[in-house]
Amino acid sequence: MFKKIVASWAMLAAATCFAAVDVNKATPAELDAIKGVGPSMSESILEARKQGEFKSWDDFIARVKGVKEKMAERLSAEGLTINGQPFKPAAAAGATAAKDMKAAKPANAAK
Repeated sequence: MFKKIVASWAMLAAATCFAAVDVNKATPAELDAIKGVGPSMSESILEARKQGEFKSWDDFIARVKGVKEKMAERLSAEGLTINGQPFKPAAAAGATAAKDMKAAKPANAAK
């Protein structure tokens, strides 16, 4: 029984460590807890958020100085989300869209 309690507690602790942090709702302390976000980036995020919530990762990248795709990918891997969504690189999104277009095209369509 003791082992089950310890295992349950360990699983709960692990889940808490990897909890997603939404950039639109996060406090400065929650932002600082994300690996890769320091006090200056946290401040930049909060300043940009004063203009309004971030609508997407593209909006976040455009409004927060120093954040490009690679940084967004790293921050997302560490648990940062925007409106509950992780970062999806543009190249992967474009490849998915191309694959969807190809799948939607009938195989016997005229060329």
